[in-house]
Amino acid sequence: MFLAMLASNITLISHWTESRGVYDDICYLRQAHLFQRFGWQGLDTSLARETDGYLAAKLRSIGFPNWNEPTRAPCHTQTADGGKWVMTPPPGTGFVLALFPEGFQVVPLYVVANLFIAGFALYALWRAREKIALTLAALFGALAIYFMINPTKASYSMAPTMVVCALAGLFTARLFVDERPRRLLLIVAVGVLLGLSASFRIANVVLSAGYFLFFGLSFLTRRSRETFMSGLVLGLAFLVGLLPVFAANFVNSGHPLVSAYGGQDTAPPSLDPAVLRAYLHDTQFPLMVIACLGTALLWRFAQHSGVRRLALLLAGNLALNLAFFATHPVFTQYYVIPILMLSLWTLLFAVVLTRGPPQGIDTHQADGLRPPEVLSRPQQ
Repeated sequence: MFLAMLASNITLISHWTESRGVYDDICYLRQAHLFQRFGWQGLDTSLARETDGYLAAKLRSIGFPNWNEPTRAPCHTQTADGGKWVMTPPPGTGFVLALFPEGFQVVPLYVVANLFIAGFALYALWRAREKIALTLAALFGALAIYFMINPTKASYSMAPTMVVCALAGLFTARLFVDERPRRLLLIVAVGVLLGLSASFRIANVVLSAGYFLFFGLSFLTRRSRETFMSGLVLGLAFLVGLLPVFAANFVNSGHPLVSAYGGQDTAPPSLDPAVLRAYLHDTQFPLMVIACLGTALLWRFAQHSGVRRLALLLAGNLALNLAFFATHPVFTQYYVIPILMLSLWTLLFAVVLTRGPPQGIDTHQADGLRPPEVLSRPQQ
């Protein structure tokens, strides 16, 4: 079933065009063009570098009314000092598009992303050892592969984001399920991936909120060297993952902590009934319910203390992210998909990586909780 869905996705993707009329697409493709033209110096997105007419040609191909006026181009803004016009999206999506030949970038990007997601789904299916785990792996794997077409096609930034969420979910689950001596290495991997996700969508930086809340509270409640080092390593690894964003900010805005988004007018957070109704009537709402319910069930039935702590992390991360987007002044069909996929992948891997007691042995017996006289009786 997974392979059939993957083949169907690839067939659909092979007929996609890079001139579908979406303004953000042009910006991601322009960033890729700059990387291919100037190498790492492509981080500089100033319109002064638009000397080959690439942006104008792309805008004209989608019928943009002011295609010949660079300062009217979508997702470009003037820096605070008024010195230049730069792009607002972070550089990650343009970088991954630049890995493929110009004119044929979107199709291979989505094909590769689909292959990765199908690989994660097959891995979860292979690791499942019990009926419940096998069922969950089959259902969610099919859902994850389907989502690589809709809503992932809505934005080029979503394809790499989905891959990062799946990988971060796997490492997060291993961090709490296995609790191996290599725990710090897993924390480094999770931190780098969470930071790197912001290179594809700035809003992805919120994906780390629950992690910092959990590790911060862990240190406050258990003041130990281990909890301190875990939080410190996570923070440092997260900053390493953010380096591409810092570099782009420094090149374009003159300061690593000043984003090009700062030059745009943005509404303050507020509870807009129209936005809330939009989420209630969108596919994202049942996914929110599933993620919240799955987190609650993981807490309720977990027989491993690490898995219970994982449920707390997921609950905090879901609460913070959903609160952020509920107060966001704009709604789209994919805004909360990253946090939902990160949570659901983590839940799935927590289930399939957790081994139950051997068959034929009672759970209480395996935990050493049955009285000796009961253990000595022959089981019927």
